[in-house]
Amino acid sequence: MLELAVYNKEGKKVDKVKVDEALFGSKVRAKLLRDVIVMYEANQRSGTASTKRRSEVKGSSKKPWKQKGTGRARVGTVRSPIWRHGGIVFGPHPRDYSYSMPKKMKRSALNSALLSKFQDKETLVIDTLTAEKAKTKEVVSVLKNIGIKETCLIGVKGEHRNLHISTRNIRGTLLKRVCDLNAYDVLKYQRLLLTKEALQSLMDQRQEAKGK
Repeated sequence: MLELAVYNKEGKKVDKVKVDEALFGSKVRAKLLRDVIVMYEANQRSGTASTKRRSEVKGSSKKPWKQKGTGRARVGTVRSPIWRHGGIVFGPHPRDYSYSMPKKMKRSALNSALLSKFQDKETLVIDTLTAEKAKTKEVVSVLKNIGIKETCLIGVKGEHRNLHISTRNIRGTLLKRVCDLNAYDVLKYQRLLLTKEALQSLMDQRQEAKGK
């Protein structure tokens, strides 16, 4: 059973919350995490690199000189890959690098990513995080009070429009609903900041799934 401290907006410890490791798979599955991260990164590739084959480059299709009797090497076209400005052999062409994995594997990878953040003490819990007005300065102040200087992923429960607007201009910070989290985002950011409500939501979801 892991124990995480709960902070308020001023950066003071106000409570503690216990996290059952069994709800998140009990152990970190490094091989699965690696496979899932490779998938997420592959899905982000644009795949637009392109070169021209010999049939696509400019140039006449006429034979430059006759086959024999000139003392020169045999040539069929100026578009030949061995000629300057000729076509490219085995060059890259537009392609789709994306692929998918089973949902169970992605869920398990997310659990491992979250568990690794809990075990490595890279997770901070705040009692509440709201924004009455869209002001970046207020969120920056909260992060500073808690002691977050690294890149940070903020997990909340439900929609928070003002909070989203307040965080989108902070470099290295991303706000997401916990129901939209994935293993790639959790591992990409050095710190994970969860509201107490969001953490409870994560545990409740896994408790319900375990009970089915």
